[in-house]
Parts: sequence; C-alpha cells; structure tokens
Amino acid sequence: MVNHMIKIKRVYKGVEVITLTGDITKQRVKAIVNPANSQLIMGGGVAGAIKRAGGEVIEEEALKQAPVPLGKAVATGAGRLEAKHVIHAPTMERPAMQIGPENVKLAVKGALGCADRLKLESVAFPGMGTGVGGLAPEEAAQTMMSETKTHIEKGTSLKKIIFVGFRDDLTQAFSTAINKAFC
Repeated sequence: MVNHMIKIKRVYKGVEVITLTGDITKQRVKAIVNPANSQLIMGGGVAGAIKRAGGEVIEEEALKQAPVPLGKAVATGAGRLEAKHVIHAPTMERPAMQIGPENVKLAVKGALGCADRLKLESVAFPGMGTGVGGLAPEEAAQTMMSETKTHIEKGTSLKKIIFVGFRDDLTQAFSTAINKAFC
C-alpha cells in the first residue's frame, strides 16, 4: 500500500474532492471522521485506530456527549493527531451492528453538517460502514459521494474533502464513485 498517494482529484463548485490510500490518523486536515456507534465507544476498526494514535482523551471527551443519534454528529479534540478535531458520526446505534446504505448517508450528512458548524475548510473520511457495518466498499463509496455532492450543492465552508482508503480496493471504490458523481 502506498501512503498518501492521491488517486483522484476533482474540483466541484470550488471544493476539492480527493481520494487516496493511506492512514486516516495521519491526514493533515482540520478534522477526521470517526464512523462511530451512537454510544461513542471507540473499540475497534477506525475508532480504535483513532484512539490508539490520538490518545484516550478523544474517547473520554466523546463519551461525555453520548448518545448521539444517527444523522447527527459531534466533534471532540484530536489529542495527538495532526487534525484539530475528530467528528464522531454514528453509522450504527450499538457497536458491531450490520448496517445499510441509509445509515452511511445519515452519517455523512451529520459529519459534513458538523464540519460546517465548526466552519472547517478540510475534512477526511474513511470508509463509512465498510468494516463491521458490512457494506461493500462500492456501495458505501457511492452513497458517500452522493451525499457529499448534495452537501456541496447546498453550500459549504469546506474547501477540501478527502476520502482515505486504508486498502487499495476501498480507494478504488472511492475513485470510481468520484468519477461517477463529479464527472
């Protein structure tokens, strides 16, 4: 795997939409997104990686804001991470639930809304629902790009949205979805 190599970059209504293969915890953006559960327990997957890289302080701060319903998102500090914030956007109500694309749509909508409330200029997303959620990378990526396009069309403070695949197959799914959504 090649870290941080841009695969696709599109500019849509003044917003850069990028996909790359890399480590979400090392992205130099204002916020990274945690595909959380509503209880904001940061166990495994992306949440666990964020907690390991950024420190327990992220989960401690998140738990004070739980529960968070699907479709909403909250921000915490980012501990030792490059980013300033972690946006916790629930894709599932409880840890390790199987989910559908509607959950991903709601989580992306919540995360992008939270980024705008914070007036952020950049955010990085991992695959939402592609781990324990059980969604195929292609289905998740298509849902994520569709919701991102809708959000950009409504107006946003964001200037850069990065989709980070931790595996090449996820990056390829993001690339294909970006090409379809932002051609």
